[in-house]
Order: sequence, then C-alpha cells, then structure tokens
Amino acid sequence: MDKEQVYRLLTKELGNQQIKKDEPMCKHTSLKIGGNADIFIVIKEEQALKYIMQVAKQHHISTTFIGNGTNLLVKDNGIRGIVAQIGIEQIQIEKQEQNAKVILGAGVKNAILAQMLLKEEIAGFEFAAGIPGTIGGAIYMNAGAYGSQMQDIVKEVTYMDENTTQYTISNEACKFDYRTSMFQNNHFIITKVVLELPYGNKDQIKQKMEENKIARMEKQPYQMPSAGSSFKRGKDFITAKLIDECGLKGYQIGGAQVSTKHAGFIVNTGGATAKDVIELIKQVQKMVLEKCEKQIELEIKIIGE
Repeated sequence: MDKEQVYRLLTKELGNQQIKKDEPMCKHTSLKIGGNADIFIVIKEEQALKYIMQVAKQHHISTTFIGNGTNLLVKDNGIRGIVAQIGIEQIQIEKQEQNAKVILGAGVKNAILAQMLLKEEIAGFEFAAGIPGTIGGAIYMNAGAYGSQMQDIVKEVTYMDENTTQYTISNEACKFDYRTSMFQNNHFIITKVVLELPYGNKDQIKQKMEENKIARMEKQPYQMPSAGSSFKRGKDFITAKLIDECGLKGYQIGGAQVSTKHAGFIVNTGGATAKDVIELIKQVQKMVLEKCEKQIELEIKIIGE
C-alpha cells in the first residue's frame, strides 16, 4: 500500500484529524532537523489511535509514534509509513484531602501543566516546568531536573499495546531508572498518566519555578535549536564536564555544534543536517573515549532513514 492509498484510507475515517502527506519532520522536532514523513497525523483521541494502529497492523504499514519531538533527531531521508504524534490533551484534577490526583492525556505539554498546577496551588511539578515536550514523553524518558524525576510523582500509567489492548500499571511496573522506563523497550503507546502531588504555597511554587528557569537560561543554550541534553550522565562522571575538558565546546561539523554555553548540548547553528549531528556525536564519543577512557551514551533518540 503506497502513501496515497494510506492517506485516502485514513482521511476517509478521520477527516477531522490533522493528516498531512510528505510532511517535513523539521517542523516537528526542537532540533529543526529531519526529512519528510510519508504520512503525518496528530492524534487527539484514543479512538483515533486505536483505528490507526488497527489499519497499520492490517495493511503492514510501518508506524512511528512521537511526542512533541523535543528529544528526537530524525534522519535526513525522513520516515516511511505513518508518523503519529500523540496529542491527547485532557486534564482533570481531583483534589483529595492529603494530595491532588492529576489525570492527564499523554499529549499535555509540561509547561502548560506547570502553570495550571501553580494556579491550583499544587506542588511537586516545579522541576518539570522547564522540560520541553509532553507528559507522555517525560514518562517515556523518566525526564528529570534539579534532583527530581518523573518516577517521583507518577501514580499510574495507561498504555496501549500493538493489539490496541489498554493496560493500566503502577509506578513500580513502569521500571523507571535514570532516563529510561519499560516503554523504551516495548511497542507500547502511553495514552494517560496519573500523577499524585502535594499541595503547596502558591508563592513558593512560583519562586521555585522562577529559580529553575533562571538557572536553565544561564546555563543552557535555549536561544538555539537543540534536543536538550544530548548525552546521559555517567554513573561516576558528569558527561558535559568531560566533553568540556576535551576542549570540545564549540566543536562543529557542518551546521551542528557542541554548544559554547553547555558542552552537553548539541545545537543547530543553522542549516544543520541529521548527518552533521550524527557525525558530531560520533566524534565527541570517540574523543572522550580516547582522552578520558569513558564511554558516553546518547540521550536523544535517532529515528528514520
């Protein structure tokens, strides 16, 4: 089944959904890099997700699911088949006596949620206010900052498997670890998340969010396109420190550069290709291994062809 047939099949059933052909993925990644997706669709409802998964399985169509593209490098030749962005954005807050139960669609953006929780005087999410992307992506990566991470606040996660069967699992079953979860090793699509958060003082919550924001702006290259921290922290070393010690700040291949502001970030200085970024990653890994005898692992995900 070619992309024209796939497009017609999907639009017939999902006419109100955002479906695009030959969509440049540079529009949907924070690095502003990536070739075209054959078919790109934003999924707003679980029923649409179920339908797409069923169609893909029935017709053997390759399907890639993404969040907000903030931790992603798409290769220059793009992605075949369907790219489905999870945009389920429902938010429900249940205020209980001891804490708040926050029920979220996986497509809710972290920044929007942080502002809503501030308004409701609910604490515990301040660390994630400046993490770009969606709650689903944050769970997938077990995103964290300032000594906290998603596993500290997640109560349960609902996901859909390849057969479109839904499961709801506890925090423990998510198998969270540093920048990882069980969702990275399975073809499961996170659809809903329940957080359990304490109440707090509005002024204190706001102050903490502001302090975190100032710290980020001072240390990280937010004025340039990036995919966030490019490499994982080591068990006994700080990766950005090693890259800096190797004299790699500002090291550049094509339009891709090791940030001059924070050595843990690879930035797009303008016109960078995925090939530039991948080659830069390899060179940085090679030099750190040679000079520091440390193997550094990639944190961003590379997809496509």
